[in-house]
Amino acid sequence: MRKLTALVDGSTYAHSVCDHAAWIAQRADVSVELLHVLGRREMSGSTSDLSGNIKLGARSALLAELSALDEQRAKLAQKRGWAILEDAKAILEKAGIEDISTRLRIGDLVETVAESEADASMLLVGKRGEAADFAKGHLGSNVERLARASHRPLFVASRAFRPIERVMVAHDGGDSIAKAIDHMATNSLLDGLNIHLLSVGVETKSASERLERDAARLAEAGHHPTTEIVSGQPETVFADRVEGGQVDLLVMGAYGHSRIRNLVIGSTTTTMLQSCKVPVLLFR
Repeated sequence: MRKLTALVDGSTYAHSVCDHAAWIAQRADVSVELLHVLGRREMSGSTSDLSGNIKLGARSALLAELSALDEQRAKLAQKRGWAILEDAKAILEKAGIEDISTRLRIGDLVETVAESEADASMLLVGKRGEAADFAKGHLGSNVERLARASHRPLFVASRAFRPIERVMVAHDGGDSIAKAIDHMATNSLLDGLNIHLLSVGVETKSASERLERDAARLAEAGHHPTTEIVSGQPETVFADRVEGGQVDLLVMGAYGHSRIRNLVIGSTTTTMLQSCKVPVLLFR
């Protein structure tokens, strides 16, 4: 890994994002880039003509006043953005992280991340954004957009950080999980942690072979994974394991490319992200 890009905002998840960023940076020996993106709506202010049907002179004066107000709002939004970044940096520094950079950008979040992820090895984002307290039980719209668009591993932080010792891999035998296994085998992030490969479905010869092959790959890299195949619905089985306190981090494939694959894998991804109370590491 070279650099972790962590997206921070003013939500209740911001502190958790910083705590998880520190954990990742320490284990994977990476620098941290803190990124805050201001939406164009935040910078443009109100675009409505509030002047009404009044005399031209009065209207001109009012429009000038509204324009000045929009400009002031934009400046305040930028000041707030820099304050959020400075607070996040302070949290990381307190945790002992030294290689930290901050960046404030204006524009669409996904487009901005797409431009910056070329030199990032992983992205980190909170499960929900600044409307978190009003959208409990829902998935932040930006998280789903990032999960579908990003070509880097996406670490989705839970509401609060807790020590990570047990990792469950939602093993479906697909290309996304193959990428996850390769990442785990060549990166120090999950070294020394308990890794369990769990496949949900019918126990066929091919499914068993794929599972054992990936377990062997991890064993060659120094891990000591365990494997299991159980019947049932993926969303239910994975959720039960998480709710049962058996998992500290869930690793799974993100959304597929085809429409059919989205219906099967995509729905599982969304369901787990919505309900999961532990962080999720997504690979696409």
